[in-house]
Amino acid sequence: MSNWTILCDFDGTISVEDITDSLLERFGRPGWQDIEQAWRRGEIGSHDCMAQQVGLLEATRADIDAHLDTLSIDRAFVHFAAAAREAGVPLTIVSDGLDYAIRRILGHYGLRDLPVIANRLQAVGDKGWRLDFPHGKTGCRSGNCKCSCAGRARVERKRVLLIGDGASDFCVAGEVDLVFAKHRLIEHCRAAAIPYVPITSFADALDLLPTLVKGEITAHDHDMPRKPVAAAA
Repeated sequence: MSNWTILCDFDGTISVEDITDSLLERFGRPGWQDIEQAWRRGEIGSHDCMAQQVGLLEATRADIDAHLDTLSIDRAFVHFAAAAREAGVPLTIVSDGLDYAIRRILGHYGLRDLPVIANRLQAVGDKGWRLDFPHGKTGCRSGNCKCSCAGRARVERKRVLLIGDGASDFCVAGEVDLVFAKHRLIEHCRAAAIPYVPITSFADALDLLPTLVKGEITAHDHDMPRKPVAAAA
């Protein structure tokens, strides 16, 4: 059995686009863009940003479902999830997005059984919505504290791999053993000297998985361009 466990972001990592942004662009009442800009300026954290933005959604559940059914994921992720299962490497979706949306989309690809840790989308009346935060932590500005998720994962396995792409993964990237990084997370890992392997899709991650399981993966960091990550005893 492998000593690794995998925590994987969803929006922009597994999904082709950011699911929350897509819903807001389709169903958001005016003002959600102002909230987004306040978050980008660092005036509010993602917890407050997401709570306020989801409160501006105006759509029935049927509207939400119909829109979610048009959204896609990286097709290679299906094969990656199957390969991780076959290798005995637990894979958990850890997202600062919407649990309902993630589960519905994954269900279309036969991945309904994957564990999902995310913010809880709740209907309010016929067309209103709110966001609950069962995985938040006092002092953390995110709705879902991914660092806490990494800590719990380490209790069960000796090594933790993060797969992510952006700001919601910056903090937890420093708390895991290795990162498969896309997009903005690559630059963050370089700047913070965090061991990482750059990927462009889950086709790359699938190719790297056997090497990871064997404990022979090679990482990059700021100070040492090629850094082997030793296998856990």
